Formats: sequence, C-alpha cells, structure tokens
Amino acid sequence: MSFFDAVFYLFAIITTLAATGVIIARNPVHAALFLVLAFCSAAGLWMLLEAEFLAITLVLVYVGAVMVLFLFVVMMLDINLVKLREGFWRWFPFGAGIAGLMVFEMVWVLGSRQTSESSKAVLHAANYSNTKELGRLLYTQYVYPFELAAVVLLVAMVAAIALTLRRRAGVKSQNVSEQVKVKKADRLRVVKMPSESRADGK
Repeated sequence: MSFFDAVFYLFAIITTLAATGVIIARNPVHAALFLVLAFCSAAGLWMLLEAEFLAITLVLVYVGAVMVLFLFVVMMLDINLVKLREGFWRWFPFGAGIAGLMVFEMVWVLGSRQTSESSKAVLHAANYSNTKELGRLLYTQYVYPFELAAVVLLVAMVAAIALTLRRRAGVKSQNVSEQVKVKKADRLRVVKMPSESRADGK
C-alpha cells in the first residue's frame, strides 16, 4: 500500500466515523463538532484529489462561518433534548431507506465503466491551476446551469426572508434616509438667556 492510499483510507475512515457521530450524538454541540471534523477530513480528501480550491472553500465557508454560527445559535438556545429526540424511531425506517438508496446510487455510479474510465489520473504541467480550470468550466461549458442555480438560490433567499418577516406594532426602527437628510437646525436649538447677578451684588 502506497502512502497516498494510506492517507486516503485514513481520511475516509475519519469522515465515516465523524458522520456516524453526527447521527448518534445526543448533544447538539457534540454533533456539530463531529460535523466540523467530517468537513475537515473531507477537505483532506479533496486535497488528495488536487482540488485545493474546493478544499479551502469547504474549510472557510462551512467550518469557518456556517458551523461557527450554528454552534453559537445552539449554545445560546435552551434546547430540550428529550423533546428533540421524540419520534426518532418512528422516522427511522424512512431515514434508513433513504440512506440505503444513497448507498446504492453511490455504488452504482462509482462501479460504472464510465466512471472508472474517467477516473484515470491525468498529468498536468507545473503551472496548472485547478481554480482557473474550474472558473473556465463554470463560465463557459456550465454557464447556464450555474446561472440557473444562482437564480434558484436567490428565489430561496427571498422566500425565506418573506416567510420570516413579521410586522409588529410598536417596534422602533431607524429611517436611514431621514437621518442622512437631517440638518443642524433640525436637531440643535440655541437658547439665549439673560445673565444673572449674584445676591451679594458682585
């Protein structure tokens, strides 16, 4: 076994165990930390595949931003763990069926002849940049699916904002345009007062 294979199996085992820990962990904070470990090991697998841009994006976006925000929200909320795990066994057969379907699809795709032929290693020049190649493919060959995905994400973001927007009476908010247009005379008033003399005449 080569060093490359040993590192690959190490990262694969860590990813599998961390993903299992996400599912079986009783504490949401522990589950989130297991998910961070799974992301980091998946980034290591992408580094082995010479996809440095995707690896660093996974670490920066998901580990550095999304999971930190998720951990902050989980630790700030008072989550009832007993109520959270209600109905677990009721939905377990459905989840197990979905997991089995995903495993079947992965084995089917990875075991196909087309995948095995396209997975052969390709030697590149020393100045080869996979980031540049990824950008070239996204904005030339896959430009329409890329724009369609961007539109779908934009619609989902607008829908999420519209669903969570609640207008409540008595809520104070700032009007930035009115604050920018304000002048000194609108906020400052100079009052002239007569001077006062002391009781002893001095």
